Amino acid sequence: MNVDIEQEQGITIVRLSGELDRQTVPELQDRLLPLIVPGCKILMDMSNVTYMSSAGLRVFLLFYRRVDGENGRIVLSGLQEMLYDTMSITGFLDFFQTYDTAAAGIAALKQSRS
Repeated sequence: MNVDIEQEQGITIVRLSGELDRQTVPELQDRLLPLIVPGCKILMDMSNVTYMSSAGLRVFLLFYRRVDGENGRIVLSGLQEMLYDTMSITGFLDFFQTYDTAAAGIAALKQSRS
């Protein structure tokens, strides 16, 4: 799992690539949790994520709850079809707005409340 983090006009962009499973989740969690600040806007670019286990789903739910608790916003972009289907069936997409591209997700975050 590779995690690249950058800032763009007040939005934190997290680009993930590889597999998200019980072995890679601890590092991801360590990298994501410090990004949560009051009013944060975070885009998770998932276009290069090839697999996500239940451990990955759990860390996303934890991350969502913490971001929401800080009145922040998190969106996902580039979900591969299999991952989208898994997140949909398990109800995870009830928590996240999804966009086909990172650019669309960034545009949505720019328009959202500050």
